[in-house]
Amino acid sequence: MKTPSAPRVQTPSVSRFHWLLVTLHWLLAALISGALILGFVVLAAMSNADPQKIALLRLHMAGGMLILFLMIVRFVVRICTSRPIAASTGHPAVDRIAPISHYGFYALVLTMAGTGYATGILAGLPAIVFGRSGDPLPRSFDVYPTFVAHRYIALLLAALILVHLLAALYHQLVIKDGLMSRMLFGRRSSAPSTPRDSA
Repeated sequence: MKTPSAPRVQTPSVSRFHWLLVTLHWLLAALISGALILGFVVLAAMSNADPQKIALLRLHMAGGMLILFLMIVRFVVRICTSRPIAASTGHPAVDRIAPISHYGFYALVLTMAGTGYATGILAGLPAIVFGRSGDPLPRSFDVYPTFVAHRYIALLLAALILVHLLAALYHQLVIKDGLMSRMLFGRRSSAPSTPRDSA
């Protein structure tokens, strides 16, 4: 006689992300974009002999530390709160890439912070930038491999942000599934999701 299988458990789904996750998403979007623009457009064009560069480096480095902290908070909030079911593009191969790109953000920000911190230590920046020692900046940061890595990782991060933006616009304008509403403030209506095996 066949033993009846255990009933599948239905887990509630929500229509939007948690308000704290929404806040962190848009705040980090602004901070990361600002840090990339400051690095690529402003700092890269300035000579290390320019006395104003130390003040801008202070802003860039403090912003990087804030971004790292907020990304850690965002990760904790993400795993501790309920999320809408995964959106589909209708292309299984593309759908499998989506979670990789999301976790790619965390990996790239972590490595950006790591290479930036390492460059700061090698170049003696804590004393110059934050300790106001009065010592000059190194003639060039390009002599430090960690800085070269920092720059290339920044390019990868900028490219990933562009892909993320294009994907969001594709969902919103082509598929028209209202994907962007998930990352806006509002009531998180709850409804039973499609039953799934626990495995």
